[in-house]
Amino acid sequence: MKRINLGTSHIETGEISLGCMRMNQIAVSEAAEVIERAYQSGIDLFDHADIYGKGEAEKTFADAFAETSLRREDILLQSKCGIREGMYDFSKDYILSSVDGILQRLGTDYLDTLLLHRPDALMEPDEVAEAFHQLEKSGKVKAFGVSNQNPVQMALLAKTLDQPLQINQLQLSLVHTPMIDAGFHVNMADEAATVKDGGILEYCRLYDVTVQAWSPFQHGMIEGVFIGNNDFPNVNEALSAFAEEKNITASAAAIAWILRHPAQIQPIIGSMNPQRIEHIAQASEVDMTRAQWYELYRAAGNDLP
Repeated sequence: MKRINLGTSHIETGEISLGCMRMNQIAVSEAAEVIERAYQSGIDLFDHADIYGKGEAEKTFADAFAETSLRREDILLQSKCGIREGMYDFSKDYILSSVDGILQRLGTDYLDTLLLHRPDALMEPDEVAEAFHQLEKSGKVKAFGVSNQNPVQMALLAKTLDQPLQINQLQLSLVHTPMIDAGFHVNMADEAATVKDGGILEYCRLYDVTVQAWSPFQHGMIEGVFIGNNDFPNVNEALSAFAEEKNITASAAAIAWILRHPAQIQPIIGSMNPQRIEHIAQASEVDMTRAQWYELYRAAGNDLP
């Protein structure tokens, strides 16, 4: 698998990562096979959040990892904090206590990356800076990032942080492309011209922030997958044709479309099926032309002005 660096850091990783939100829904032995097969496919970054399974996903991962042949230094562990029941909380005390809980559940002394999970309107940047400073100084976290934040929110944090924000985790799939659409419709009056995220893709490229694409197979937020869905006939036909040409699955084709973007976006796949993970990982070795990328984009229902 091709390798990328996370942001401006020296942390190198496979260009596809594995999201572990559903890991607590399978047996520990099954989770161990998922981890092993993902790693053998070139996936070494495992994405968590303290709210996944109310912490149980992290516990299952730790138990499963202990059954593998892998060492802690072989992989990258990423988790997120800040979402509480009915609210978001980026206070210093909550960030610090959240990380301690994450480390305990994952059975590790440190996280390679910690992300703030969705924006907190009551955020005090100075408190976040103090928390990050303490976490870095203690060795509990190596690098930091955010999730679902716009450029101004990131800039507000960056003003006080000692550490660069290396990652922004954002929703992106072939049928969910608002961060791309607006760039085609500059100064136009149609709906696609509406900049809904402040130009976050360009901002991340400008400041060398790695975009991690969550839900790369989803339409809407949690409505379901679009691949093989009869409600999306055109894009599925185009994906199938490309997949057949490259001898890969349609899911791998959808990931190859994301990887073709020059921003070096890192998709986060959430499958707990080892064979499917292996098939999707083949996207890293697929070449996609400019014409093919645009053909898939238009097949997803997007118009070019």
